[in-house]
Amino acid sequence: MTILLADPRVRAVPVIESGEPLVRLGADLSPAGAVVRAGLAERLVRADAALPTGLRLRVLEGHRSAADQQAIIETYAAQLCALHPGIGPADLERLTSRFVAPLDVAPHVAGAAVDLTLVDVSVDPAGVELDLGTPIDATPEQSGGRCFTAADDIPAAARARRDLLAEVLGAEGLVNYPTEWWHWSHGDRYWALVTGADHALHGPVLVEAEVAA
Repeated sequence: MTILLADPRVRAVPVIESGEPLVRLGADLSPAGAVVRAGLAERLVRADAALPTGLRLRVLEGHRSAADQQAIIETYAAQLCALHPGIGPADLERLTSRFVAPLDVAPHVAGAAVDLTLVDVSVDPAGVELDLGTPIDATPEQSGGRCFTAADDIPAAARARRDLLAEVLGAEGLVNYPTEWWHWSHGDRYWALVTGADHALHGPVLVEAEVAA
């Protein structure tokens, strides 16, 4: 059974903050200039290097401010309320957390998560984004559930690419959020629960910190 980020077991995981700084990923890995914890950045560089020749990781988003996270929560929750009139608070939080984490446990707010995909650089050095079954950030409703990492109604090539992501990122200790094929994290509460770690390494970065060079 899928463990969602709204699960009480995620909130129960203690956090012993490592103090790792936020760093900006290189433009070759993240043209958008995503910011993540230093240890996560190192793991992403190694995972990228492990890909077959001609393929690269493309990181679209890393650290997210608390305000941005809350705005996404509110927007998606409003969509769900329209689809499910009369839905209760607990069910609303559970459904919302399939797509966006509650603020207090959000891996992106901790700088511990990335949204990423694969690009082909064999023809265009800038990278051509590959099909992994759905666009990044497609909601369960928009995608008919094909955003779930294990969805079986996606093209074989897209399945192979998701499996390749799991291979190289899993080898570096990252964990996937199973309702979003593009979301991978390390050091946050969800990571700790899934891996059996005693505690999370990173808590929320509620104030934009100075990014290390």
